[in-house]
Amino acid sequence: MDIKLDLHAIFSDGRALENALHSAMSEAKTKKAKCLEIIPGKGSGQLKKSVLRFLEKNYKGEYHRIEKDDKNWGRVFVHFRWEK
Repeated sequence: MDIKLDLHAIFSDGRALENALHSAMSEAKTKKAKCLEIIPGKGSGQLKKSVLRFLEKNYKGEYHRIEKDDKNWGRVFVHFRWEK
């Protein structure tokens, strides 16, 4: 199961952005998702950097790895490895 989070609609609202990221990570844990796809969009890259810093600061150790899509610069994949 994969979860998708599109940040285009809330890119300028910091509080809504954090709430959306927290709820997506919580949903990924609850559903034991294999991957969380976050779409910050291409733009200047500031939102993507903000998302990566947020994940590093708040969720370090809870995900297996973060992959930046090499074909589409506006996507980030958070991969999980759950204990059986």
